Amino acid sequence: MYDDILIPTDGSETIAETLAHGLPIAESNDATVHSLYVVDSRMTAAATGETSTDLEHSLEAEGDDAVAAVEDAAEQRGLDTVSDVQKGTPAKTILEYADDHDIDLIVIGTRGKSPREKVTSLGSVSERVVDNASIPVFVVRDAGADA
Repeated sequence: MYDDILIPTDGSETIAETLAHGLPIAESNDATVHSLYVVDSRMTAAATGETSTDLEHSLEAEGDDAVAAVEDAAEQRGLDTVSDVQKGTPAKTILEYADDHDIDLIVIGTRGKSPREKVTSLGSVSERVVDNASIPVFVVRDAGADA
């Protein structure tokens, strides 16, 4: 049913809970796990000069570590993996990656923001992915998030 599963990561602690749900699905379908980290171009655009370059390099290194963690967890279960670090707007880049790589399922974590937090941050990446995806999206709420 699912040949390719995308597990986007932002490098936060929520990935552990996301992997706890996403990897068994991949395992039971013998699916390839795609790991994606998006360097938010809005953050790097806001910085200037050398600060911009330093920030971009720092975020890329963080991304490399984040996708490596997903890759390691998937490979421990004997799953094939594909990892990528891209620049862009997170939700849009996740959706474009899914389209470009014929992804069958997106498994994405969320921190369970309050309505007030959602308003001030203009919504979450996971919400935007769910609202705009043409494929199934499995949203994993961080078990440690406040209700």
